[in-house]
Amino acid sequence: MLCFLKGMAFVPFLLVTWSSAAFIISYVVAVLSGHVNPFLPYISDTGTTPPESGIFGFMINFSAFLGAATMYTRYKIVEKQNQTSYFSTPVFNLVSLVLGLVGCIGMGIVANFQELAVPVVHDGGALLAFVCGVVYTLLQSVISYKSCPQWNSLFTCHIRMAISAVSCAAVVPMIACASLISITKLEWNPKEKDYIYHVVSAICEWTVAFGFIFYFLTFIQDFQYHLFRAFC
Repeated sequence: MLCFLKGMAFVPFLLVTWSSAAFIISYVVAVLSGHVNPFLPYISDTGTTPPESGIFGFMINFSAFLGAATMYTRYKIVEKQNQTSYFSTPVFNLVSLVLGLVGCIGMGIVANFQELAVPVVHDGGALLAFVCGVVYTLLQSVISYKSCPQWNSLFTCHIRMAISAVSCAAVVPMIACASLISITKLEWNPKEKDYIYHVVSAICEWTVAFGFIFYFLTFIQDFQYHLFRAFC
């Protein structure tokens, strides 16, 4: 049987495939429509103008739902593991869940408030999504180490921490450079003074976004051994 069809593994698998498709489809449609430059647009740039804005909004909203479902399932799995063999305070797991859900709310805000229409609200949602998402991965990586070797392999722990570290390192310059940009726009000229800030922040944004995707990919193996009725 395919690994993503076992147990609850379909939840993170669907999150990873759907979110990847959301980014790629929105990007392709935006580029083919001539709405963004193919070279390093912000993720939000690819979901600002119709028709890609409709695609982006719908798909990111569902990604936020799948993200919340994945995080809650992960929370219940860790809770059950911790009851079987205590390795961490339950509060640690709960804080991780709350931060993750706040990040999902941020995703919903990004999906429903376009950056050119309401930039303050959009940017606030993006900040919530990225910062809370990065902290979530860091906390989950620590939990993974604490539950090793009984519930996780050391290799999986190292992979999760490496992804978390890269995302954490990328989110800081992403925010710093984005805050230095004086105007919100879709098309950039390399000669403009803020262009370098745009390039750096865009690279970091895509890095963090796909960092999340690869991180949730590591949950698939853990979720294979658990069924929905076990959490009821």
